[in-house]
Amino acid sequence: MKISIIGCGAFGLAIAKRFYNKNNEIYLWNKFNNEIDRLKEEKKYMGEDLPGDYKYTTNISECIKDTKLIVIALPLAFIKDAVILMKEYYHNEPIIIGSKGIEQGTNKFAYEIISNILKTNNIGIISGGTFATDMIKNKPIGLTLATNSKELKEIINISLKNNDLDIQYTNDIIGTELCGAYKNIVAIASGIINGLEYGDSSKFYLITKAVYDLKELTISLGGNKDTILTYAGIDDLYMTCSSNSSRNFTFGNLIGKGNKKDINDYKKTTTIEGLYTTKSIYDLLKEKNISSNFVNVMYEILYNNKDINILIDYLKGN
Repeated sequence: MKISIIGCGAFGLAIAKRFYNKNNEIYLWNKFNNEIDRLKEEKKYMGEDLPGDYKYTTNISECIKDTKLIVIALPLAFIKDAVILMKEYYHNEPIIIGSKGIEQGTNKFAYEIISNILKTNNIGIISGGTFATDMIKNKPIGLTLATNSKELKEIINISLKNNDLDIQYTNDIIGTELCGAYKNIVAIASGIINGLEYGDSSKFYLITKAVYDLKELTISLGGNKDTILTYAGIDDLYMTCSSNSSRNFTFGNLIGKGNKKDINDYKKTTTIEGLYTTKSIYDLLKEKNISSNFVNVMYEILYNNKDINILIDYLKGN
């Protein structure tokens, strides 16, 4: 079965390996020739060998022609341009989206952006608590697929699900996308608590408090509160908020320690999804007239340079 991966970053290469494990033919698209040349030359990623029969291309038509499944594995900021390139060659093939966050300026989730451009409902969101390095090394993991497409579920069962990769299914697209975006904000906050050396008890108190806030936001935006209990919810939230492998947690930890040079250097060299997601969710909630004290606190810290101790005040109920 031909599987087309749009994006050759960490998630794209990691999930490509899982599809490859089930004897699928893998096509990988990247906009830049030099990135493809590097992958072909190095033949490794995250210390793992890349299969020699992967097909790499900068031609998006070649990538998706006669495919059985398209995987969008790009940062949210680059999705729209890539999907516009796809539009001319797209014929309602099933799509899964691995991107998390909300588009700045429009306050739209990835599902809405892609479905509006391609005019399709044959689409789903895949999300869960797994780092790319664990996925590419075939460690046991779980992912949630949110979709209303029966065809997409059937293809994922055949081409991806196996003994070391469990798939949960839900039709709650909004809740799944919100969980994937929101957890990055919580991860920054958790890192701040860690950097301030308040200890694990305060850190996990914060995370649990954030879960209750997420439940209320999910309901307010029309999602299902039970989605929080899936791999896209609790699994992803606790992993991202407690691991030094998390970029958002690391960024928050630097903020907590208070070294401005380290903070600025990290921002220049690293994509910090939670930083941009904080503004997008803040704007979305404002647009919908929905209140979240936690989101407000994080927005004030990250965008209005408020003292980070307002996060401690939030924990104390002040």
